[in-house]
Amino acid sequence: MAAVPEASGIRPILLKILARLRRFFSRLPLHVILIVIALLWLTPTVGLLVSSFRPSTEVSTTGWWTAFQTPFKFTLDNYSSVISQNGMGRSFLNSLIISIPGTVIPILVASFAGFAFAWMKFPGRNILFIFLVALIVVPIQATLIPVLRLFADTHLVGTFPGIWLAHTAYGLPFAIFLLTSFFGTLPKELLESAYLDGASNMRVFFRLILPLSVPAIASLAIFQFLWVWNDLLVALVYLQVPSKAPMTLTINNLVSSFGTQWQLLTAAAFISMILPLIVFFALQRYFVEGITAGAVKG
Repeated sequence: MAAVPEASGIRPILLKILARLRRFFSRLPLHVILIVIALLWLTPTVGLLVSSFRPSTEVSTTGWWTAFQTPFKFTLDNYSSVISQNGMGRSFLNSLIISIPGTVIPILVASFAGFAFAWMKFPGRNILFIFLVALIVVPIQATLIPVLRLFADTHLVGTFPGIWLAHTAYGLPFAIFLLTSFFGTLPKELLESAYLDGASNMRVFFRLILPLSVPAIASLAIFQFLWVWNDLLVALVYLQVPSKAPMTLTINNLVSSFGTQWQLLTAAAFISMILPLIVFFALQRYFVEGITAGAVKG
């Protein structure tokens, strides 16, 4: 008689285990595909990292995968040479000076604009929003000459404020579209109750909209920062001052000067990758949530 309760207690456990195994094996092909794709994407990065620590003779004669064979031949000379002798340290600082304001300014402006388009009513709102969204498809190359002439007339060529304005203008259409879509999904009742309590637009924006929109703002920050950090064309056209060159311009010059010294190019390339990787991994938990939150409303 005592065996019946024991068997009845074991059966639900077995059913749960079988259900988990069934789900695991049903998703196994997808997991295998994702692992293979991840390995394919990571392999060039790992090869770049390993080559950046190898002497020039090893890089030019053997593949990076042979570096794990004994005796190990790794060195930090490539990094010290690139940073000290080829101006990569100064270029890293220039990239920070360009990228941080070039990310913060458009996000700040787009946040105010997104709040206005999502929750405020004013004449021509829909037409203006459609016009701004349409600017996303305008190629940057079509604006280079007119903007360069404007910067020349206002003495902004070769200055950091000029490059900040350029990145702000190029990043605003997508930023406004993304934040407007996200702000529009916020609960209407929450904002209405705040207005009934006497809150002003600025109070609603800073106390409600911004705290609730951290995922979208973080996602936008990833996009904008990576785009500005990796930019070559805008800096090449509007900056034109070697002492203010970002890392992309310096690496481009290294390719011309040290085309056969691959160990220096790999070290320089990996230095340029460090900060974007840190930014992405620090904000990745907001990435998918921020991008998909405004995709479907209601």
